[in-house]
Amino acid sequence: MLVLPDGALAVSDDRGGITRIGPDGSCDHLPCPGGPTNGVARDRDGSLILAGIDTGTIHRLRPDGTAELVLDQFEGEKLGAVNFVHFDPAGGLWITVSTRVIPRSRAIESAVPDGYMLKLTPSGPRLMATGFCFANEIRIDPGMQWVYLAESALGRVLRLPIRSDGTLGKPEPFGPEPLFPGAIVDGLAFDVEGGLWVTEVTRNGIHRIDRDGAARCLFEDPEANLVNFPASIAFGGNDRKTVFVGSIRLDHVLIFRSTVAGAPASYPI
Repeated sequence: MLVLPDGALAVSDDRGGITRIGPDGSCDHLPCPGGPTNGVARDRDGSLILAGIDTGTIHRLRPDGTAELVLDQFEGEKLGAVNFVHFDPAGGLWITVSTRVIPRSRAIESAVPDGYMLKLTPSGPRLMATGFCFANEIRIDPGMQWVYLAESALGRVLRLPIRSDGTLGKPEPFGPEPLFPGAIVDGLAFDVEGGLWVTEVTRNGIHRIDRDGAARCLFEDPEANLVNFPASIAFGGNDRKTVFVGSIRLDHVLIFRSTVAGAPASYPI
């Protein structure tokens, strides 16, 4: 799920492509090859970059509705379960692949360390880091000092320093590891105070990790009375204090208000 510049939401859709939810609540399905969409990112020309987790592909969906395949292999092998795509503040496209295990659920159950992270460069995809137990969403801080990764199978958030040459340093935990015993983390979003909001899917919770690594549970719904498998979170609205929560098990997006604004969206310039 992604908040677009006009305030609309680009929401992942099991039918392929995305559903655009306008500020007025209108819904339009924009189809695209690649099977069910997982992560969504927006390029400088308004195109949407879509991660197809079932097909192991990345597609570009242009504003005119046409689509093209961006990537489906790395070093001669199929990508695997492509989970997420994200543009850094400088316009670089980052990609996470959760696992090459089939079915991918086995990589969660057994914590298989074959998840990896790519960056798309003019010369092609570049391996940035590997060895993750189900690599999920990533975020990059505005100063491009750190890459933050939800490592789902170990229930924690990692961060990796970005070196001056663009390579990544050794990963380190950010916040509790795990968030709590048995946790599975998924979606990430920063607020303006530097807090990282994290969705957790076993207890249907939302947590916030402060700059110093202290974590606090903001909400949880173990019985799934309201929230069921919160997979993504984003800030929007004119003041960026409206919080949107997406789920792969619901046919609607949940909304609530926050006392702190979200960080500005990271779009390529």
